[in-house]
Amino acid sequence: MNKLEIFKNGIGKENPIFAQQVGMCATLAITTSLLNGFGMGIAVIAVLTGSNIVISLLRKLIPDEVRIPAFVIIIAAFTTIIDLLMHAYTFPLYQALGVFIPLIVVNCIILARAESFAFKNGVVDSIIDGLGMGVGYTIAMVVLSSVREILGNGTIAGINILPEAYEPMMIMVQPPGSFIALGLLIGLVNYLSRRKKA
Repeated sequence: MNKLEIFKNGIGKENPIFAQQVGMCATLAITTSLLNGFGMGIAVIAVLTGSNIVISLLRKLIPDEVRIPAFVIIIAAFTTIIDLLMHAYTFPLYQALGVFIPLIVVNCIILARAESFAFKNGVVDSIIDGLGMGVGYTIAMVVLSSVREILGNGTIAGINILPEAYEPMMIMVQPPGSFIALGLLIGLVNYLSRRKKA
């Protein structure tokens, strides 16, 4: 597989949210605004790419019997770094994302990429995979959070874009709205990909 295909996998056919439906906890909980979705996406890109690099570098030194605990420790180290950086430099976003930043440690996307890709491939390919999966995750988060914010508040990134007469659909910024919006977006992605194949 060439490097462009590795990158495009995370955006398209192996998209963590729209194709694999992994990492749903944070996806459903914090996508009430575009800034939250984008912030979480950037955090996941950083942790995913950083942990892929280290795991790929250490793959021949980590015994098979302890690889999962080793992956978790490496991912936890990067998550802690991102958590502290966000606390120091983007405090309002840090507060909005709350407990979901530390939960990146157990995010299925990151652990799955460590196991299925970084542990079996070289550093350059692992970086590209981490970036591709992270960008795919971020795109999905941005699309979902934009839909929810526009319909639920009439704003995008906190800026009013719909006329004052628009009555916000409050369900879209509540938990049921996240399920509805995500289900419709997954259906749209599936429809478009089947149509493309046909």
